[in-house]
Amino acid sequence: MQDTDALATEILRQHGATFAGFEAQPVPASDATDPVYLAALQACSALGFIAHDAQTLARAWQAQTARTGGFNASHWPDDPRDFGLQPLPRAQAFAPCPQALGLYAVLPDAAWVGRMARAGVPTVQLRFKSDDTAAIAREVRAAVEAVRGTDALLFINDHWREAIAAGAYGAHLGQEDLDALSAAELQELRASGLRLGVSTHGYAEMLRADAVGPSYIALGAVFPTTLKRMATAPQGVARLAAYVRLMRGYPLVAIGGIALEQFPEILATGVGSIAVVRALVNANDPEAAATTLMRAMRSST
Repeated sequence: MQDTDALATEILRQHGATFAGFEAQPVPASDATDPVYLAALQACSALGFIAHDAQTLARAWQAQTARTGGFNASHWPDDPRDFGLQPLPRAQAFAPCPQALGLYAVLPDAAWVGRMARAGVPTVQLRFKSDDTAAIAREVRAAVEAVRGTDALLFINDHWREAIAAGAYGAHLGQEDLDALSAAELQELRASGLRLGVSTHGYAEMLRADAVGPSYIALGAVFPTTLKRMATAPQGVARLAAYVRLMRGYPLVAIGGIALEQFPEILATGVGSIAVVRALVNANDPEAAATTLMRAMRSST
């Protein structure tokens, strides 16, 4: 087999243009001696993947080589088996949701939730920020009432206990919120029948999400966003496409700075949903904006 540097150079030659535009990361320390692992670790770090993602990809490349009987620099790893994802049917899984969630509106309060649900937006999320537990419970109940009589699926960001109590369709958790759940809380959440969406920002977080078998996985941030401080750089469309190939067994939602003109290239990756915030709440006519965005989704699928 070729030496490590030669293998890494070949990976970079095959995929450098695809994943261009990211700052090279320091190669994390590793005790592994396998040349494929070390070459992939070196190459993925040079392509700008953060340490945990570079290590995840290196292990996947190593597994791909062992499974196929030879190193193939041209095939970017995208087989769930090589990443150790749960086999289907999943042993651990939340209640299912539609494979294509369509336009997904992330909204600041119950009034906005009701407004977009009545405009025909198929999936809505209440992202209500408050330290007042009573106010949170009231807003969640109001959001559940606001979608009553519509076809909208309502997810509640963070406040999963309130979502269960109010009878919401689902909850959405970030990685830190997911990690904070005890085993008993996770089982309580799963047993409630609530659908669960989980945010991810790269390979390592996708594997963490898969371990609990959520109803859908959100992939982002695709483009720069000013709505929240992100721990990772914007992922871009090329990385999004690679993530979609790997996580194709889940309903997938692309999120982060996505505007109307970018819908065709985002939907071309195979995601079944696009989440938007500013494209609706900052629009002069939010109902008209929702109609335009939903039409763009239909015309691109």
